[in-house]
Amino acid sequence: LLADAEMVGAPDPELAATMGFSGFGKKARTFDLEAMFEQTRRTAVERSRKVLEAREKEKEEQAEKEFRSPGANPSYSASSAKGTVSTLTQRGTASSESEDSSDEDLIGPSVPSQTCAQGPAQDTDDDEFIGPPLPPGFKDSDDDNDNDDTEEEDNNPVKKIPDSHEITLQHGTKTVSALGLDPSGARLITGGYDYDVKFWDFAGMDASLQAFRSLQPCECHQIKSLQYSSTGDVILVVSGNSQAKVLDRDGFPVMECIKGDQYIVDMTNTKGHTAMLNSGCWHPKIKEEFLTCSNDGTVRTWDVNNEKKHKSVFKPRSVQGKRVIPTTCTYSRDGKLIAAGCQDGSIQIWDRNMTVHTKFHCRQAHAPGTDTSCLTFSYDGTVLASRGGDDTLKIWDIRQFKKPLNSAERLPSFFPMTDCCFSPDDKVLVTGTSVKKGGGSGKLFFFYRDTFQKLYEIEVTDASVVRCLWHPKLNQIMVGTGNGLAKVYYDPVKSQRGAKLCVVKTKRKERQAETLTQDYIITPHALPMFREPRQRSTRKQLEKDRLDPMKSHKPEPPVAGPGRGGRVGTHGGTLSSYIVKNIALDKTDDSNPREAILRHAKEAEENPYWVAPAYAKTQPKTVFAEVEPEDDETDKPEWKKRKI
Repeated sequence: LLADAEMVGAPDPELAATMGFSGFGKKARTFDLEAMFEQTRRTAVERSRKVLEAREKEKEEQAEKEFRSPGANPSYSASSAKGTVSTLTQRGTASSESEDSSDEDLIGPSVPSQTCAQGPAQDTDDDEFIGPPLPPGFKDSDDDNDNDDTEEEDNNPVKKIPDSHEITLQHGTKTVSALGLDPSGARLITGGYDYDVKFWDFAGMDASLQAFRSLQPCECHQIKSLQYSSTGDVILVVSGNSQAKVLDRDGFPVMECIKGDQYIVDMTNTKGHTAMLNSGCWHPKIKEEFLTCSNDGTVRTWDVNNEKKHKSVFKPRSVQGKRVIPTTCTYSRDGKLIAAGCQDGSIQIWDRNMTVHTKFHCRQAHAPGTDTSCLTFSYDGTVLASRGGDDTLKIWDIRQFKKPLNSAERLPSFFPMTDCCFSPDDKVLVTGTSVKKGGGSGKLFFFYRDTFQKLYEIEVTDASVVRCLWHPKLNQIMVGTGNGLAKVYYDPVKSQRGAKLCVVKTKRKERQAETLTQDYIITPHALPMFREPRQRSTRKQLEKDRLDPMKSHKPEPPVAGPGRGGRVGTHGGTLSSYIVKNIALDKTDDSNPREAILRHAKEAEENPYWVAPAYAKTQPKTVFAEVEPEDDETDKPEWKKRKI
């Protein structure tokens, strides 16, 4: 069975490289099982003979010692010698029987010798092989090379970065300001300055890379943040208005936070935010709780099941005790701490259950007046990374919060949501940089967490890199850019699922539009004269309709701007615009109704149709009322005069 395990045909090498199957196109290792079993049997027989010989020698030596020793019992020694001889003969016959029936008694091969393992392998190539696992004890030079490669990867973190392949998802034309991946890595959501939220399903997409749903959950507000909950069943949408929304996996609304009373001074006494939101995130452990921060100077926690009021309120304060605006917020990995970056350059951290006083506080983390765009905790929970609007990236030990552990400068950031994130192994820190239009390429920078030495950089596109996300399960990096692109970087070998699922699928063939074919109504009991002929084929009917000039006539598109080609341009859909347009078209002057009627007198006299035939006998000659000159009203009394 194993000898027949050879590859029948080799697939496309590009497909193999993309999917990460390095074994495509190489021969399978074949084994001669009969030779292996025969060699195993011989080895077993040889071993048993050696063991028996050793035992015989021991018995003989022991018998000689007993025989030579003085006072020994001769009958006992003779009987013992006979016993040894009889046992030896029995074992010899047993070994001979085992030689005859070894093919039946053997259950599986034991450890083959070096010559056996090398025998069938000499015919095969020296390349890598796929097939059944090698027997234990077999050593190959390829295994040593693999071990060397893994050790080299451990020593060189650059090789762990999955950037050998990439795909580009076209979100729109404006900045992609929000990215979210569900915990399993099956779906990606993108949001942007164009108010759209798009859903991408890696398993359902083909190579055309089209989103399966697009919606505007917050109408005309820019999307600030998108995140799946810890279970992946709901999505938090934070936009430019004061009310965060929660959607389900398919984009249907689940809840919307209440808006607070903007006329109340103390923000603790309002039920919700009263100004624009800046950021938000889910609790990592409690699936119903999420966090938002706003320009009203508060950080609030919410429960999905209670949209009428927040759970708790945290109010950041400056050195003077005044209100400061939090620009970003996050939970720690265990969910016990809440951190917020503020506009005065401070980072303030609270215990989740203590809303009044901060547990950790750094007053001058970043330059005052700049927007700290991102805070993120490391996977081990001891280190906090902050991305500042002062073009810096800093890393902090929250137990010693006065001074950063390391800092990187000259990393321009023009957006209030520029990201930073940790690698899945917690050894690398990633962030993006912003560029002005025509000022070069936006880059993704990778830094060592311990030394903050620049490890690697990726030129993404000729626009700013706003969002970045390194998914731990997929081992793929998602990037949102300033020109409406969402890029996914992956490695066919190191990455799992995600983008690898859709790039290997061919584009679906576009079906022709069937709107031209008329619906066929089946009426089995209708009279023959009313029965429609049954359509044989949709394709033939389409071809007939295409030849019909009436059915295949393309309707005129609506006129944009001033009219052209004899068509009047549209001026809006309101009633007033319609009236104004018709007034402009109507050139007749109906200020004098009498003249307007007499304008048609000649035509009515020559071709009477309505009134004249009725008076043809009684009044053949038309009599009109004579116009009386207006009387002078000066002689009339005051109460008879016309009031103007």
